[in-house]
Amino acid sequence: MSSAVPTARPAAPPPVRTGRPAVRRTAALLVLVVVLVLAFAASLAFGSRGLGPGALWHALTANDGSDPDVIVRSLRFPRTVVAVLIGVCLGVAGTLMQGHTRNALAEPGIFGVSSGAAFAVVLGLQLGWVESVSSTVWVALVGALVATFGVQRLASRGNGASPVGLALTGAAVAAMLGALTSAIVLLDANTLDGYRFWAVGSVAGRGLDVAGQVLPFAAVGLILALINARDLDLLALGDDVAAGLGLSIRRARLVGLVSIGLLTAAGVAACGPIGFLGLLAGHVARRIFGARNTWLIPGAAVIGGTALVLADLVGRLVGGAGEVQAGVVLGIVGAPLFVIVVRRRAVAL
Repeated sequence: MSSAVPTARPAAPPPVRTGRPAVRRTAALLVLVVVLVLAFAASLAFGSRGLGPGALWHALTANDGSDPDVIVRSLRFPRTVVAVLIGVCLGVAGTLMQGHTRNALAEPGIFGVSSGAAFAVVLGLQLGWVESVSSTVWVALVGALVATFGVQRLASRGNGASPVGLALTGAAVAAMLGALTSAIVLLDANTLDGYRFWAVGSVAGRGLDVAGQVLPFAAVGLILALINARDLDLLALGDDVAAGLGLSIRRARLVGLVSIGLLTAAGVAACGPIGFLGLLAGHVARRIFGARNTWLIPGAAVIGGTALVLADLVGRLVGGAGEVQAGVVLGIVGAPLFVIVVRRRAVAL
């Protein structure tokens, strides 16, 4: 009786690294950029008065003083540019904040930056320093930066600015500045009238001059965010592991906080406190690109810019003769998102 000789199976070939995740992320980022371009074009074409492709092209390439040319060049184009810039700033700031605090619910208001800007605007209105959009930008910017570095200084006492320390200190500073702001506006009706138009969060009436004033701060903040991306990837492994790999925890936290402060200050100063945009951009980017901050930050930048442009466009379309402010539209969208995040996932990243 013959026995069959077992034959050895051929060894499986080693896995080949194709780089597909990077290709997919690159393709996703390009798609998001295309969506942003389409949203930008839609913002120029639609509003209380719709413009066809021919009228829109004429307004962009020639300027003979016709009504469509004035609408596009003087009104829609400047506010759309501001919306893209501020959306990028707040989207990146929210992503950085979620990474540094390891809190899925973190967004720019948690560090007291918005409260610092609001308090400065109210104080400026009462003292007569704020008389135009341009002066509002500078006053709000100073208040936001002072609040940012104040939070960092308070949180870094002792063993350094830990995620929990930053969040708690920012919440305490925001509560204190919010109470002071309320006290001032309740005691002065004229200040309240000026403050309530800024506090709703809007790109209406913002021109290219406003974008130019906050652009240097936004540029520095974005550069620091890109520098901070790799450090955030290491910090996600835990402070002890990151320190063991040679990362300076204090320097990484400081760079991240300065970037968050500059980006949020630029956004709040130009358009007022726009809530939930950082939360929205960070979570959507994380669903698309995963946990790598080198991809998250560019993705959140494009998503944030697109979201604010679309929110402004929706506000113009549903407002009838007037318009619903972009901050209100994002609040309506962001509040359900906030509830979903709380219910479906843990707070810690």
